[in-house]
Amino acid sequence: MEAIFDNKANVLDTKLRTSHDNSVIYSISTEQTTWSKTHTYVRDMNPALRGEPAVVGIINWGKKTFEVNGHLPEIVSRAKLWKWSDDREEYAIVHREEGWQASSTSKNAVEATLNVPYRPQLFGKSKPMVINLSRAALAKDEVFLILAFIYCEHRRQEKTLGPTQYFSIFPEVFESLT
Repeated sequence: MEAIFDNKANVLDTKLRTSHDNSVIYSISTEQTTWSKTHTYVRDMNPALRGEPAVVGIINWGKKTFEVNGHLPEIVSRAKLWKWSDDREEYAIVHREEGWQASSTSKNAVEATLNVPYRPQLFGKSKPMVINLSRAALAKDEVFLILAFIYCEHRRQEKTLGPTQYFSIFPEVFESLT
């Protein structure tokens, strides 16, 4: 599956759209206080046999925990290895020049990527972030990997962007401070 983040570099408030027909599959929104973010919600916009979008994933920024499909898993995150349950795959999530890559440790194969454009273009449209998931990752760990990529990319942006650049990308944060 290939999906596009429709809000440029903002992974905290965006929609994930399929690349083949541009339909929204997930909506990502974040609650914030004046000084920090509290929760990021991933909502399934096409819930089967339900009318309303269902929350399928939550990042609790204060506690540094994930909730996946109503379960509060024990996240094992040691030295870039991520696993959310004993019966699930363990992933090595690393940052490369083109973005993030999640590799299965048992299969030693790349199962998911998040391509992040780093150089904004002066003229023309900037490229959106694109997430790709293999069939195996899509079937078992789709929401977990989306949450992990959001968490990792946001942390990377916090570390690499200075306040001026951060506020130009996320103006709503700047407006809430003034």
